[in-house]
Amino acid sequence: MATAASRPSPFVQRTVLSVLIAISASHMLNDIVQSLIPAIYPIVKDEFALSFTQVGLITLCFQMTASILQPFVGMYTDKRPRPYSLMMGMVFSMLGIVALWQARSFLALLLAVMLVGMGSSVFHPESSRMANAAAGGKRGLAQSVFQLGGTFGSSLGPLLAALIVVPLGLKSLGWFTVIPVIAIPVLYRVGTWYKRTAAIRARRPHKEVLPHGIPPAVIRRSIIILLVLVFSKQFYLTGMSSYYTFYLMDKFGLSVQDAQIHLFIFLLAAAIGTYIGGPVGDRYGRKYVIWFSILGSAPFTLLLPHANLAWTGVIAAIIALVLSSAFSAIVVYAQELVPGKLGMISGLFYGFAFGMAGIGSALLGTLADHTSINFIFQVCAFLPLIGLIAGWLPRLHKFHGTTAAASGA
Repeated sequence: MATAASRPSPFVQRTVLSVLIAISASHMLNDIVQSLIPAIYPIVKDEFALSFTQVGLITLCFQMTASILQPFVGMYTDKRPRPYSLMMGMVFSMLGIVALWQARSFLALLLAVMLVGMGSSVFHPESSRMANAAAGGKRGLAQSVFQLGGTFGSSLGPLLAALIVVPLGLKSLGWFTVIPVIAIPVLYRVGTWYKRTAAIRARRPHKEVLPHGIPPAVIRRSIIILLVLVFSKQFYLTGMSSYYTFYLMDKFGLSVQDAQIHLFIFLLAAAIGTYIGGPVGDRYGRKYVIWFSILGSAPFTLLLPHANLAWTGVIAAIIALVLSSAFSAIVVYAQELVPGKLGMISGLFYGFAFGMAGIGSALLGTLADHTSINFIFQVCAFLPLIGLIAGWLPRLHKFHGTTAAASGA
């Protein structure tokens, strides 16, 4: 008999690629909207005469709104699935873009990004569950396809900002309301599929989630280790996404547009890394992907502050590629530790990641005001060394008796 961690999704017995692609495309559109926020920081900073601390507060308000609600949304939808809640999340994001377009003060900026954050908190837990429902037996692949859309969308934000917002100004943000308008009918179709699939499942005899035999103390310790690893990963990545453009402009004298192109390359490499992590984890074990991803980026993060412009772009892309491969593996590994609570686990880890991004951006902004942009990159360079603690994660197949490849140990 298959174990809780290794058997296919309880919803479908084969991978529904069309649904995964639709969810991934919607995730891309959702995260394009989100990624516009840090992408326009150089413009907003000048237009509203903000300090780096205030820039960090914008990220903090956005990320904390997105993070605090996500675990509660996940817990609620574990008990009461809401197939069309993704549409409502996109509506919040659309309202946030409209508010950002019309913002005329720092307070208005904060309220606008909080609306976008609320959209994110509604979107992510249930969309992650839907990706799992369409996974069949390929949960790592499903999470990677889902995450690929988000990270690719995040990479497009700086590019679109460079091509549209920089030459036309903040008034051009109104054009980006088209993005959620496109996503809403796609999400309606996905919600209809999910509702029909869940109804079919409800008519079948109920099967309890099989226990995997891992002691509760080991589960708690492992969840804490995974959250610490998310902290190290997310703290570094938020430093890059929020302040990489400022770093390039300060150290190498690049223009805003050129710096945003470099940020686009960094985020595009992160998208590729996100996709790679899931299938590799399915095949070789998620623990090893997590360990290699976090710790393996350390030599490059330590080298980055000392590189010239040409090597900075190359090293930054390698960091993004390696470091970003961890998240899909971390989420699926955590879901296997706590089977039957997909929404809660997804909300916890997505929420924690957003929260760490917000706190990290605020703290790094304050540190940059008191020191320099270059200094915060030197400090953050040591964060991936925290990846050493991944060695304490259990090998799941020891508990449920499957092969490491099948279990994703």
